[in-house]
Amino acid sequence: MEIQLVHGTSSLSGRIVIDAQAITKRFFQKAIVQNLSLRVVRGDRLGIVGENGIGKTTLLKLLTGQEAPDYGNIIEGTNVIVATLDQQRAALDPTRTLTETLTGGNTEMVNVNGCIRHAISYMKDFLFRPEQARTPVGLLSGGERGRLLLATALARPSNLLVLDEPTNDLDFETLDVLQSILSDYSGTILIISHDRDFLDRITTSTLAAEGDGTWIRYAGSYSDMVSQRRSIETPVMPIRRISKISQKTTAKSKDFSFKYQHRSQHLTAEIASTQIEIEKRATTLSDSSLFFMNPGRFNEATVALANLQDHLDSLETSWLELELRRGSERRSS
Repeated sequence: MEIQLVHGTSSLSGRIVIDAQAITKRFFQKAIVQNLSLRVVRGDRLGIVGENGIGKTTLLKLLTGQEAPDYGNIIEGTNVIVATLDQQRAALDPTRTLTETLTGGNTEMVNVNGCIRHAISYMKDFLFRPEQARTPVGLLSGGERGRLLLATALARPSNLLVLDEPTNDLDFETLDVLQSILSDYSGTILIISHDRDFLDRITTSTLAAEGDGTWIRYAGSYSDMVSQRRSIETPVMPIRRISKISQKTTAKSKDFSFKYQHRSQHLTAEIASTQIEIEKRATTLSDSSLFFMNPGRFNEATVALANLQDHLDSLETSWLELELRRGSERRSS
């Protein structure tokens, strides 16, 4: 079957945002997506999870028309307006002020979901003070830049919000703002994230990678997906065949269970301690006078915070991969 990307097909319900029909995508001999059929309707909040390198970003690009599948159809609903959260902070012009960045530089007003608001009023939603309106972007802390990116993305008209690892490099304040804004967002959301707590708070269904290009959609959040995976019953092997095989499987399962528990406890503890360190650094950087009074300490704290956030992301990735592997072991044991 040849690929086909169809926009606004009249035979579809007005509620459909994306209708992927038996799509397949391969890179060389590796299947990223294999015969996936997936329908996203208005109001869905779909979390996409899986190990690093499994193809989550590629799948997101397929669903949003940025890449074409090798086989299958992708039908896009009518009047779909996409907004993405740009995590490339280098794209921010350090010489422009907050107001200029939010408004494009030619006005004091910003259009938020069809509502015209003054930039200063809108900035308050993202924890900026009115006196920061003329502050150059280059003087903002890492957390403030994260909030500015979020404010800029959400100021664009949209009814489909696409987020690829949106919690990376966000401090606790910004993460709370993001969760609050997304909770109130009336459109459809597609999210890739390793942050299980974030997914639990935002998503209504979860698309999980099962390996070899297979993706399965589960109802509910990430925790719901984990619970459903654990409840899957494996077929009972005939008694005459279980003697040696069951002994090996049981030993393997016990060995993995012990390693899982030890590793999971270690990761959970390290995640908690890293989050505490991040909060300390973020508190230091929240002092707006630090940059002027002690630039050296400001730079040191900024670098340390970025390193801690990278470390936290790595820990959370490891935790998620462990959970996914545990689910696979349970199904194969």
